[in-house]
Amino acid sequence: MKFSELKLQGVYEIDLESHHDERGWFTRLFCVNELKAIGLTKPIVNINYSYTQQKGTIRGLHFQYPPDCEIKIVKCICGVICDCIVDIRKGSPTFLQYDMVELSSENNKMIYIPEGFAHGFQTLTDNAELLYFVTAFYSPKNEDGLRFDDAQLNINWQLKATIVSERDRNHPLLAEKKDWEGIICNNLF
Repeated sequence: MKFSELKLQGVYEIDLESHHDERGWFTRLFCVNELKAIGLTKPIVNINYSYTQQKGTIRGLHFQYPPDCEIKIVKCICGVICDCIVDIRKGSPTFLQYDMVELSSENNKMIYIPEGFAHGFQTLTDNAELLYFVTAFYSPKNEDGLRFDDAQLNINWQLKATIVSERDRNHPLLAEKKDWEGIICNNLF
């Protein structure tokens, strides 16, 4: 694995190394020893799989409050997506800034998202499939999200949104979240 830190501190693009021979190829997706070097401090408790049918669909931007903050490692295994992460760490110099990474079955990359970030993606092709390695169990009482079209975030999605779930369309705008000043997780500022 080769790690490249993105503009948001603690977020890494992971280039996977494949070994090719006459049979095909082999790639390691997960190595706890290598991932410790970039901040993986908790065990992976779930591996989730998502399928999105239509190009332009947006999922997210999701996160969980303490004590259920989660580290995510995301890999696109079919199709192409534009993965988006937003810094929601109170006190961070990049608070409410975002970054994007294109993930595809072709480019053999993953993204490492530490605690304190909202996460979502837009499908750039039909029939996109993703794997998510996560360090916290799903907690409905501690889940929340940011609006994908919040003017305060000013996210430049690559395509016009074709499908967005009702839940994701109805997250309050940041200006409406009067008591929200960012989340604080164990290893953050």
